[in-house]
Amino acid sequence: MTILTLRGIKKSFGDTNVLVNVDADLASRERIGLVGMNGAGKTTLANLIFGTILPDNGKITFHKDQLRIGYLLQSTSYTVNTFSNMMDHSDESHETEQFLKTTSHFGLQKVKEWDGARLAGLSGGEKTKLAIAHILSSKPDILLLDEPTNHLDFEGVDCLVQELRRYNGTTIVISHDRYFLDQTVDRIIELQDGVSTSFPGNYTFYREEKSRRFQSQLHQYEEQQKYEQKIEAEIKRLKSWSEKAHREAGKVGKMAEMRAGVKEFYRSKAKSMDKQIKSRIHRLEKIEIEGVKKPNEEAKVFFGWDHPDKRGRRIVEAQQISKSYGSRSLFKDSSFYLQRGEKIGLLGPNGCGKTTLIQMLLGNKSVDSGQLWISPTAKVAYLTQDVSDLNQQQTVLELLQESHEIRSDIGKARTLLANMGFDASMLEKPIAQLSLGERTRIKLSLLMMREQDLLILDEPTNHLDLASREQLEETLSEYRGTLIVVSHDRYLMDKICTKLLVFQDGNIKRIESGYEAFRERTQSILGSGDKNEQQLEEEKLVIANRIVFVLAELSMLKPTDIRYARLDEEYKQLLVLKKQLGTWKS
Repeated sequence: MTILTLRGIKKSFGDTNVLVNVDADLASRERIGLVGMNGAGKTTLANLIFGTILPDNGKITFHKDQLRIGYLLQSTSYTVNTFSNMMDHSDESHETEQFLKTTSHFGLQKVKEWDGARLAGLSGGEKTKLAIAHILSSKPDILLLDEPTNHLDFEGVDCLVQELRRYNGTTIVISHDRYFLDQTVDRIIELQDGVSTSFPGNYTFYREEKSRRFQSQLHQYEEQQKYEQKIEAEIKRLKSWSEKAHREAGKVGKMAEMRAGVKEFYRSKAKSMDKQIKSRIHRLEKIEIEGVKKPNEEAKVFFGWDHPDKRGRRIVEAQQISKSYGSRSLFKDSSFYLQRGEKIGLLGPNGCGKTTLIQMLLGNKSVDSGQLWISPTAKVAYLTQDVSDLNQQQTVLELLQESHEIRSDIGKARTLLANMGFDASMLEKPIAQLSLGERTRIKLSLLMMREQDLLILDEPTNHLDLASREQLEETLSEYRGTLIVVSHDRYLMDKICTKLLVFQDGNIKRIESGYEAFRERTQSILGSGDKNEQQLEEEKLVIANRIVFVLAELSMLKPTDIRYARLDEEYKQLLVLKKQLGTWKS
């Protein structure tokens, strides 16, 4: 059943046409992913559906009376007052029960007892979880989610996937998280140049289908080009013949009078040639109007890094380090090392101490005990996930000129920004007028212009569009310096990180594998023999993650489904194995 119809939607802001022609039919319980480059109009379309703004042209039709829409804004839009009001208005018993149940699923306990101080200290992930729980408790017919996985850890993303699978309404997701889109949507609507295009399936299928459509249209266009060249050659040949026929038909004199029949023949031939020429010219004009257009290639974004010189082997070494805040211990007796050129994924739940460790590596915090050594020759650079720390009144060019390192080579900075999609006019724009994704690219450009040995990236793909994420992956793969990556983007972690630092049970453990291999260890745990302490800790974490996944799958199945019995048996085995590992001693 169709619940929402969009027809010919147009929306402009000043001289900028954001949406030119958006058409879509949304069915009840459909799961839709809304994708497109930064600035393509995704949030604008969400606001049009929610009713915050009105279209300039076109019509939005809701096919249900008193239809309720829940809109999750990006976490930066929520304040302490927002959450205080949420608590105050969650008084209806059924809504309160649902709200508390959902927050509990997200790992947030006794939220109704949280005071102003606790709300003021909410992390980005906690803000997102509270907002989603509040929206879901109102039982909306349509759920609009704008970048819901930003700031969520892996466990939080998995919990959100489970909640959306339980949700019975229509979902519209704006996200650049490819894993999340693959898990939660069954149709993609792409916005490009203000026009909407629908693709069935999840994100992976969309990428494959878009590539297939592009290649098919390109092939048709190239064949059409060959056909046009053939017609143009025929026109050229006919014109040559026509000109000759006109010359012969127009000859005068005694000999010409004796050949009156010949002249008539050439007149008739010239007329026929002219008719054929007009026919072919008309055919070309029709192709120009109705023929296959050359497909637009995807906008390319190119990143680049200055490769650091390698001096020495180890760049960081921790020996028995510990850190606490009051009575709360983040980690203790943790030892690990980082070697130059390694790409390390920093893995752990929200609040485990990842940010604290980063601050230690930057020299902003100290360890409580133990030793943390950082190579004295190492230059450390840090990309934060916060894009609000840029001066909103400055233009992009002023921001670049303010930096001493960049001011000395402003031409290189301009080239870098051009490769990242910034034309000359955008350099004159104030930061306040840029999208969050464009601001992230500005911060990346500032970072790239500086030489560094250790690069720490905190959620580097937040706010980047999908094309930019994929290009950044390619660039990071080629980067020869040392990387520490904190990200909920599983595809990024799988492709980039070859080693892990995992926060678990109050310790930081170095894992000698990437994230994908780390996850897959679950299958090899069954029947394994003796284990050292590090293997044991890895296996505990893998099993816990697998249990969450299996429970999510079981919640979507009926006991009569074929997969139910197999998953139920696996769940029982995992519980037994978890108990065995809990009592195992080295």
